[in-house]
Amino acid sequence: MLKWKAGVRIFLRSNHFDPETEDENIICQALLVYYKFDKNDDFDKIPGPKGLFLLHNTLDFLEGPVFAFYYFRQLTQKYKQLFKLQIGNKKVVAIYNPEDAETILSDMKYITKGYPYKFIKPWMAEGLAISTGEKWAFRRKLLTPAFYFNILKIYKIILEENSRKLVENLQCEVGKSKTDVEHYLQNFTLNSICETAMGIKLDEESKDFAKAYKQGVFDLSNIAIVRTLKLWMHSDFIFSLTELGRKQKKTLLMMNQFRDRVIDMRRKTFKEDDIIIKDEDITFKGKKRLAMLDLLLQAEKQGAIDADGIKEEVDTFMFGGHDTSATALQYALMIFANNFDAQERIIQEYNEFFPSLDQSISLNDLAKLKYLDCCVKECLRLYPSVPVILRNIKQSVKLKDNVMPAGTQCLILIYDLHRREDQFPNPDKFQPERFITDRPTWHPYAYVPFSAGPRNCIGQKFALIEMKLAILAILRRYRLLPVTKPKDIVFTSDLMLRSTKPVYVKFEERI
Repeated sequence: MLKWKAGVRIFLRSNHFDPETEDENIICQALLVYYKFDKNDDFDKIPGPKGLFLLHNTLDFLEGPVFAFYYFRQLTQKYKQLFKLQIGNKKVVAIYNPEDAETILSDMKYITKGYPYKFIKPWMAEGLAISTGEKWAFRRKLLTPAFYFNILKIYKIILEENSRKLVENLQCEVGKSKTDVEHYLQNFTLNSICETAMGIKLDEESKDFAKAYKQGVFDLSNIAIVRTLKLWMHSDFIFSLTELGRKQKKTLLMMNQFRDRVIDMRRKTFKEDDIIIKDEDITFKGKKRLAMLDLLLQAEKQGAIDADGIKEEVDTFMFGGHDTSATALQYALMIFANNFDAQERIIQEYNEFFPSLDQSISLNDLAKLKYLDCCVKECLRLYPSVPVILRNIKQSVKLKDNVMPAGTQCLILIYDLHRREDQFPNPDKFQPERFITDRPTWHPYAYVPFSAGPRNCIGQKFALIEMKLAILAILRRYRLLPVTKPKDIVFTSDLMLRSTKPVYVKFEERI
């Protein structure tokens, strides 16, 4: 206690309090109460960087999102299994070993998303990505039929057509010294999610909205990260007074207009037909094409969801269904540009099954392309679109070697989990052959690009089909030549795995 009070006196003097007055005792007592409530023996036993008195590790992140990304990588190298941090009164434990990942991801007790997700609630409210408990369970059950196999077969037709359009749009880039592929891929994935999950095709006026929407996604993601890293920005009141707060308000207004336009367009074509769901089969009476949004509109008709609930899910799937796929494809094209042999092997495999370059490919036939599948999985291992998952641990949990106390914010560092050398030898090297075996040598929870367990990504099959069709369409028409190399990429902390600079490749027409 004497040692602790001596520390308080130093703190008081550094902040211009007079430690010889009676104020010292009052402040000491207040700080002592805070210290006792803040202290947790289980948390203290977990290794991690030392922090400052009261502030803990808050100041570690003031240099911004780029520094934060690489600071986490340094900590994973120093602490091999897990580490702790404390920002203000928020206790954080970062895990990146498969045993601990399985403990958290596989258990329904730990499905509540972490505290920083409150910073994207103004955007996505409590859609499927954020909600928990009964609301999450109901929405998950409601929307799952939109990704049944027979519906994916219909989506495949749309994705294949949009892949052809993507290839045509890239024609103007042939011969240029470098191409920033992000713009093309964002257009492709946004158009695809609108036509499949939302059931609408963007008209010319909507395309203007879409351009602003894509920028809005980047802006709101960045704002959420800035708020997470800066403790004083956690207050909604203080944040609302800042320039970032005003920017968020303006951006949300625009994005809400785009979302409402999407919903209104589908409402006009949605009929009062009953949707028939049986086992893993789903149809419309008198219709063949169904969109995820139709399930929401049908549920609204039955009183199971209101208009605000529909908006929540449309916001969630518009973001999750386009930005994650575009991010994954961007890095995949960069990888192929730097691995010429992989490109040629994909084309060789395709030609063995399909003699015509313009031939449509069924989902069953797509599954036959094993090497393509391995390449896509390896791209997602190296560059998972969502590099971190956050969970709010409401009850104490026993990990492999430690106990994580209730009230902890748990970070599951997927980026680092995927690069563990004990799970993936030569972890930084692109080796798609890792996935050829039917019996992987790694732990089942060492590879989780779509999360895992009960809260895994509902659209992961859709995303894999979309990636494969786009990659096939591009590689059948073009050779990719290297410009940006993996070592050139500088990452920044974000909701997605973002680079600070454009990712470039060069396109050369196949003859």
